[in-house]
Amino acid sequence: MGKTQTTVERSRCVNCGFTAPDGDDAWRRIDVPGLGRMSQCPECASTNILTGVSIN
Repeated sequence: MGKTQTTVERSRCVNCGFTAPDGDDAWRRIDVPGLGRMSQCPECASTNILTGVSIN
């Protein structure tokens, strides 16, 4: 039988490199007037986050 590879969808902070699963409680949620709800890095408070990064 072949080995099955599992892909985990994660989000990564571009500023500091913090990673956690997409939608995980580790990410802070903030409301930004005019933009709506955004994710914020719990390590550096950046909102520059890549979502759906595949990590094998």
